[in-house]
Amino acid sequence: MGRPGSGLLDLLGEHGIPEKGARVYLAACRAGPQTASELARLSALHRVEAYRTIKLLSQEGLLRATTSRPQRFEALPPGELVDRFIHRASERVRRLEESRDRVLADWEESRTELDERDPRKFAVLEGRETVRRFLRKRIGTAERRILLSTSGPGLSGLIEGGVDRALRDAAERGVKVRVVTEVYPTTLAAAKHFAAFCELRHSAGPVVNRTLVVDRTGALVFVSGEEPIEPSGDEQVALWSSAPAFIQLARDYHRRLWTPGGRADERFVELETAPAAVLPVVAGKEAVPFQRLKEIAKLGMRATGVREFQFHLPEMIETIGRQLGREVAEDVTGRTPAEVARSLARYYEAHTMGRLTMVKEKPLTLQVTGCFACTTDSPEIGRVMCPQLLRTVLETRLGRRWEVSKPDPTKHATRGCVFVASPA
Repeated sequence: MGRPGSGLLDLLGEHGIPEKGARVYLAACRAGPQTASELARLSALHRVEAYRTIKLLSQEGLLRATTSRPQRFEALPPGELVDRFIHRASERVRRLEESRDRVLADWEESRTELDERDPRKFAVLEGRETVRRFLRKRIGTAERRILLSTSGPGLSGLIEGGVDRALRDAAERGVKVRVVTEVYPTTLAAAKHFAAFCELRHSAGPVVNRTLVVDRTGALVFVSGEEPIEPSGDEQVALWSSAPAFIQLARDYHRRLWTPGGRADERFVELETAPAAVLPVVAGKEAVPFQRLKEIAKLGMRATGVREFQFHLPEMIETIGRQLGREVAEDVTGRTPAEVARSLARYYEAHTMGRLTMVKEKPLTLQVTGCFACTTDSPEIGRVMCPQLLRTVLETRLGRRWEVSKPDPTKHATRGCVFVASPA
């Protein structure tokens, strides 16, 4: 038979109460409320050590100080103490049961992590959800650049699996995200979705391999996809590797698609707008296309008997403004409206186009003074071409529709122009 109170002593030890603290608690249980000095004597402890232990037990709720003088300390009844331990144990069991599925899911996910001791440095991922979960986690660790190559239909799968949200979050952290894909009428909506937060290009040829490169730390290649030959997405298999040669192969593949690829905004216009005749105006030969236009008009009038053609000047000016905006956007940087505005101000100054100042960030308000187009004889240029130019720059750089206000035509040549830009 054990010594009296040994079971309670062991229980206290199991719940983190040191042996000296357990002796003080048991002394208070046996003798009732006692002063600190009396508890030190009953538990055979030095007075200073006993005071320190009593303070600890009081913080844990095992001792409670009375209001009498001298101050005494009474113990929490053993029955209440055991009930407290039972309650805490029950809470731990409940939390463990609730977190069981999450813990096991985390373990399954961790099995796809690379073992640094493995010289091959690769992981095989099986199943659509496993691949998506792995992608989201890896994208979340990106610091500089993500390169994604995928077929047009593959964009929808990335949206369904939440990979697009991970890419958007990365872009908002300042990570450069480049996506090359196939933009056709059936994939136009998904392509526009991605173009809103990343750099996107339309591949000149089919994207036969789906790849993802995260910084220079690793690359993922889909070994099999979700083509009709496969029964379900569970058949999907991908290979991740941190081997430098593997990463370089994936980067080279992306570059071969990206370099000849077309800009997303131009591809969108191509799919949504009817084809138009092109009459290029070349510096030094400005009269040539207009002469050609005159010849075409004369032929049409002769064949049809039409006596008069009318050209809508604002539409022509807007066309010029759009092309100028696309050219300017090539030299402008920034991922936010404010960053684009500051870069545009530097462009205006460098090309002697006038002085552009950002007055406010929200709504984005720009003021242009000394503009090359601001003359009293050209109110339509200041009111039509400049807003179109600014709108095209913002849409090209930020990948979404914008509206830009038109300035007062009576003031633009003398006081400059104020433009308020906002997402459409």
